Amino acid sequence: MARWPNKKMRRVISITMFAIMVAAIIVGKLPRGPSSSSPDLNSPHLTSPMPIGVDVSHHQGAIDWDKLAADRVSFAYIKATEGGDWLDTRFAENWRAAKRTSIARGAYHYFTLCTPADTQAAHFIKTLGPLDNDLPPALDVEQMEPCSDGSTLQTPAEGVGIFLDIVEAHYGVRPIIYTTRDFHDAHLQSMSGERFWVSSIHNQPDWRTKDWVIWQFSHRGTRAGIHGAVDMNRLKGDTETLSAMRVSGPEQGGR
Repeated sequence: MARWPNKKMRRVISITMFAIMVAAIIVGKLPRGPSSSSPDLNSPHLTSPMPIGVDVSHHQGAIDWDKLAADRVSFAYIKATEGGDWLDTRFAENWRAAKRTSIARGAYHYFTLCTPADTQAAHFIKTLGPLDNDLPPALDVEQMEPCSDGSTLQTPAEGVGIFLDIVEAHYGVRPIIYTTRDFHDAHLQSMSGERFWVSSIHNQPDWRTKDWVIWQFSHRGTRAGIHGAVDMNRLKGDTETLSAMRVSGPEQGGR
């Protein structure tokens, strides 16, 4: 017959059992690892069916657009131009390849305060060519640093307005403004009647709540067909909203 443990041993056993119970409670409250029923770890916990999108440039390198389309990506904004003369080296390839998939494509221009807005708009339009059932153009405005000579050619809001007016006159659709909270609060708070694509990493935007149509929620997303990290976005609405955004012009036919 086994002997009953002495008082010291009983105390050790009690402490051990208590530690095991506490550990079990803690483990039970920890999030479980990925499973077939787990939510998308790249997506915020929002009510479906907000379509998922990416925005890409030459930084992503070669993209397998067929794999990307098969990995729950509904739309993509592709960098086309920057400033008055810079062209993204992968724009033409990405623009053509995206068209062959189910992904709704859109193009964006990176705005600089150091080049006249009309020059930038002309450069963007020349590079993009006609729209063919595509998303509205987008204007990326986030440059907080001064120009190399310390000057700017126009106030940010004025320059943005000029660019939007020129591109809208050409395509018949107002571009969407992509911006960060810092740039918006410093330069764009007075703008009204515009559609915004806002950067608010991880948290649902608490600014431009009535005006944002696209939300960039991650800079570190992953998707099949893209090596490394990619910016992730959600569209406010559903697939019908996305379809209704598509436009063509000023003449039929794509690149």
